Order: sequence, then structure tokens, then C-alpha cells
Amino acid sequence: DCCAVAKDPCIADIGILVSTDPIAIDQACIDLVYAQVDDPGRDHLLKRIESRNGVLTIEAAAELGYGSREYELIEIE
Repeated sequence: DCCAVAKDPCIADIGILVSTDPIAIDQACIDLVYAQVDDPGRDHLLKRIESRNGVLTIEAAAELGYGSREYELIEIE
């Protein structure tokens, strides 16, 4: 969603996350990406996220009251 032409995924599937809190879901996604230390596509994705101030955006949105950066992951199979 950050560019006009979408590229193929560069990181392995980390699952599907659902929340009614947009800030919590974004924070959880970022945390899961950072946790993928063995994924060869991780650094490329993090470079894209960080070059677009992705974490700063989450922090600012939380400060403005759009949601919380706190979350609990519940795995459903």
C-alpha cells in the first residue's frame, strides 16, 4: 500500500491478525516482522517500513488517541 506498483511478498507468511484497534494491530505486525530474525526478506521489509517512518506513525497515532500500542496475541487454529 506504499507504492503504485505492488511487489511480491519479501517475507514469509506471519499469519493473519485481527483487531478492532488499528494501532494495536499495526504494532503487533511490526513486532512480528522484527521477530523474524531468520527470514532472508526481513531486512528488506524493515528498510521499507523504516524509510517511511512506519514506527513513528504508530507512535504518533497512539499519542493522538486513535488506539493503543498494547496488545495480546491469541492464536486460533
